[in-house]
Amino acid sequence: MAVFAALAVLLAAGVWLSRKPNREALPSPLIGKPAPTFSLPVLHEAGRLLSSDDLRGEPYLLNVWGSWCPACRDEHPVLTRFAETKRVRVIGFNWKDEHADALRWLEQFGNPYWVVVTDFEGKSAIDWGIYGAPETFLVDGRGIVRWKFVGPLTDATIRDELLPKLAEVEKTR
Repeated sequence: MAVFAALAVLLAAGVWLSRKPNREALPSPLIGKPAPTFSLPVLHEAGRLLSSDDLRGEPYLLNVWGSWCPACRDEHPVLTRFAETKRVRVIGFNWKDEHADALRWLEQFGNPYWVVVTDFEGKSAIDWGIYGAPETFLVDGRGIVRWKFVGPLTDATIRDELLPKLAEVEKTR
């Protein structure tokens, strides 16, 4: 019985630990390098494309999300509160989602984004090294990736990681 209990505890611990991404095991090779170039459709404006060149000049936060993503729902109120500060443009990167589902999700939960681009096929996501949602990138006004976070943003993550990195970016304008 003791052996069974020990195995059960080990299994439970493994499952619990696997739920939290190990950010150190997932370093981004993009940090300090130019953000991947893209030209993607804008979710709310049929026929309009937004390119990475259109975003140059001011920093932006690129937030990867999908209506199919449960963690994105957890993150959404935190991201919304941050976006309301208008400290930096928050760009939505809707990944591998159906157009109608993405629109419905934003209608239901609110749209904190300055603009939402869509990567329905996931091709641009490959260039960014995106493997899951949510993921968030801070890109400076010159188009250099300065920070990446894997998983849902929390108030603590914004306070302890994003805001200090954003302050560094703002000093270099």
